[in-house]
Amino acid sequence: MAENIFKHEGTKVQQYDALLTQIQALLSGESDVVANMANVAAALKTQFDWHWVGFYRVVGEELVLGPFQGPVACTRIAYGRGVCGSAWAHNQTLIVPDVEAFPGHIACSALSRSEIVVPMFNKGKMLGVLDVDATERDAFDATDQAGLEAIVQLLMEGDWQSD
Repeated sequence: MAENIFKHEGTKVQQYDALLTQIQALLSGESDVVANMANVAAALKTQFDWHWVGFYRVVGEELVLGPFQGPVACTRIAYGRGVCGSAWAHNQTLIVPDVEAFPGHIACSALSRSEIVVPMFNKGKMLGVLDVDATERDAFDATDQAGLEAIVQLLMEGDWQSD
């Protein structure tokens, strides 16, 4: 297991490609999903320095805060509420260019201006979401979606257990 993340320069695609290789090495040989989520959040925060990067796990009928990097966050989010709950309800990645324009946005931080949420599936079951917030509007695009979905796919490989 590699335990260092090196920040890369270049286009966003180049940054994701380099990070994906590093995350693959980071996850190699580690089966504990909480440890892996923590390291993925740290790797993403290191590379892109977004305002908030973290995970919410599906527990019953709500999303419960998991490992993250950034300021304190909302602990529980109901199904269908906010961007995270909506991504869960729709089973798809959501990119929100301006969170103030998103109906029902949950403002865990007043500094958040845009957001991307990627659902985490394992064996067809929704297990949680990766949530990323930025302090600027329009921070996320299709390149981020493809890169983050690839990282989530790496994380979801293997026997992932949920509460």
